[in-house]
Parts: sequence; C-alpha cells; structure tokens
Amino acid sequence: MTQLPDKEKTYKIIGCCMEVHSVLGGGMSEAIYQEALGLEMKTKGIPNKREEELIVNYKGVELIKRYKADFICYDEIIIELKALSELTDEHMAQVINYLKITKKRLALLFNFGNDSLEYKRIINS
Repeated sequence: MTQLPDKEKTYKIIGCCMEVHSVLGGGMSEAIYQEALGLEMKTKGIPNKREEELIVNYKGVELIKRYKADFICYDEIIIELKALSELTDEHMAQVINYLKITKKRLALLFNFGNDSLEYKRIINS
C-alpha cells in the first residue's frame, strides 16, 4: 500500500473542515465556508494563504488570466471548496489543473453542500 503524502497535515485540514461543517451544516454559500475555514485553520495553527493566485505559463509566457485556489496550506497542499449538491468530474479536473500548473503534489477537494461533508484527495503523480 502506498503511503499518503503529508498524512498528518492532511488530517489536520480535514479535521478543520469537519469542524466547520459540524457547526454550520450544509447548504450555505462557498464564501461562508471559506471564511469560517480560514478562522478554524488559524485557531489550529495551520499556515495558509487564502485565494492564492496560480500563475499559468504558455510557452514560457506568463498569462494574464489566473486561477485562484481557495487555500494553499503549508505552502504545499491545495484546498478547493465547493458548496454543491454533488462533486463532478469538472471539479476534479479543476483541481488536477491546479496541481499541474503549480507542480504541487497534493490537493484536497471539499464539498460542504450536503448533510455530510464530502472530500477527495488528489495526488499529482
């Protein structure tokens, strides 16, 4: 069995998301969860950057258009939040693109839109 990268850091982030979901429940806007998660990670001492711009290069030229990751934690784990009825392949593709352009190894995709918190780990191989 392959060891998950950054296992301890990942569990701390997931724990913060679980706490936010248990307090707020499902069905609020993504912006509310993002703000609450930022506060929760601060109380847990998780270093993070919120709405970090991700630079895309095309043939060595930096493009003007940027992606924005909801959070980058520990300068290495991308966090993307959703508040939807379900996650789709498009959401996974978005996070895979984030990993590809940043060359980071791990992303966590969270969906706060339901009664139960949903999350996926995406590893850049």
